[in-house]
Amino acid sequence: MNARRPPSAPPEIPGFGYLQLLGSGGFADVFLYEQRMPRRRVAIKVLLAEALTEGARESFDAEANLMAQLSTHPSIVTIYQADIATDGRPYLAMEYCPKPNLGARYRREKISVSEALRIGIQVAGAVETSHRAGILHRDIKPANILVTEYNRPALTDFGISVALVGGGEQESVGMSIPWSPPEVFGAVPSSGAAADIYSLGATVYTILAGRSPFEVPGGANTGLDLIARIQSSPLSPTGRADVPPSLEAVLATAMAKREDQRYGSALEFARALQKVQLELSMSVTPTDVLDEQLSSDEVEEEDEGNTRIRGIVSIDPTGPVTGRRPTDTSTSSVPRPTFSAPVPPLAPPAEERTLLRPAAPVAGRVPPSRLSAPEPAVEETVHREAVAAPVTVDEAPSRRRLLPYLLGAAVLVVLIGVGALVFALNGGGSPAEQQAVETDKPVDEIDVGNSAVDAPTDVTGQATADGIVFTWTNPDPQEGDSYRWSLATPGTVNQAVRVDSTTVTVQPPEGGGTVCIEVAVVRSDGKGSEPTVGCTP
Repeated sequence: MNARRPPSAPPEIPGFGYLQLLGSGGFADVFLYEQRMPRRRVAIKVLLAEALTEGARESFDAEANLMAQLSTHPSIVTIYQADIATDGRPYLAMEYCPKPNLGARYRREKISVSEALRIGIQVAGAVETSHRAGILHRDIKPANILVTEYNRPALTDFGISVALVGGGEQESVGMSIPWSPPEVFGAVPSSGAAADIYSLGATVYTILAGRSPFEVPGGANTGLDLIARIQSSPLSPTGRADVPPSLEAVLATAMAKREDQRYGSALEFARALQKVQLELSMSVTPTDVLDEQLSSDEVEEEDEGNTRIRGIVSIDPTGPVTGRRPTDTSTSSVPRPTFSAPVPPLAPPAEERTLLRPAAPVAGRVPPSRLSAPEPAVEETVHREAVAAPVTVDEAPSRRRLLPYLLGAAVLVVLIGVGALVFALNGGGSPAEQQAVETDKPVDEIDVGNSAVDAPTDVTGQATADGIVFTWTNPDPQEGDSYRWSLATPGTVNQAVRVDSTTVTVQPPEGGGTVCIEVAVVRSDGKGSEPTVGCTP
């Protein structure tokens, strides 16, 4: 909250009931309201009365339009409506994200490497989508990444990008120094797509290090001190032993002093983070990219489902990309896979989303010539079918006498099949010896329901004489809590096992090597957290 002034009075808004103040900024206050129909809580950003200049009003309106165009993305805050309150102040009604934003979280808790990578990849998809629509954010920082009820990061506050509508002299309005690149402090300030990539890299660095990149603990950290270091000082490592050198190198590249030495796009930065996930034997987080330039028959998936580029159609985010979908599935020559264990159900199609381009160009947008979309790939879908062969029964008396025996044999075959399936699902072996299903789909993180439940922390494995003993901490233990864990192996889907204690013993693989598990908290009502990955040292 801004301590330099008292908050303004919440306005009367038809259809909404005021609940409480959420925060204050330089030009607006944010309040929590309850919308009456449909009933839900919403965050409403209200422009201050003293800020109702012509330029501020244009910027506010432009922010509403830009966020509305982009908010179909799962990692951008959704805008519900924009209007004028009864007291004449403009307002935006937005998705309410009840969890603390990343700016509050990194100052009071240690964020795991796995979560930092997931957040960086998901927000990079939002930034890439924004850039492909020709829109620069210009103020990416931890405080502008909210967290939804489903523990998904959501980028907000496109106010600086639209502040340029009023003219270039507003270039530095609202700029956040600790996460800004060197070029914005030059004699002739500049800010392009590379600046957003720098700020995103600086944000990931911050949530890992617990401080902004050029902040010196215990030293002088005024605005001028930070600007001088941003322009001339080399980037120091995060200082965390669990951050691998490859991740330190990725962050250093994203935050290079020169624009042409950074990643060429936010998508390229996301792919670099995905490679670190693979190196650490973590599940790969897909990158969602919306590109309205793709027609409905040119939807692309790249990197075996790790990047999902969608136009206005729904696609399976984990499908292979090696061939065109067959038009006649009954006669398709696509080879059918074989499985050594029961096949998991096909993932539901991704939510259909449409991204509309603005009716008129807005200053500060990325030139379309610099945002070339990759060559569209084609999609292959493997169909699994259950085909029952027709049975013809002769109406002759001799054939009718055989009918009861045929039916009995059919029932016996079905019972044997069901018994074999139950045995395959439940039989044999300790949890550490669970079978893995080989699949060509990337492994998604375990999701047992409402991810508002806090995920386990400090998942660590220690080799002992009895095997590898993994332990973890439940940050918010409640009566009836249990835990769902599984081996985390790239390229396989492992059966999850539920346990009541915060420890489990896993037998090491033959020949040794790193062993990782995923653990999620499961409440007594069935709700659960997102999984946390932990590996042996």
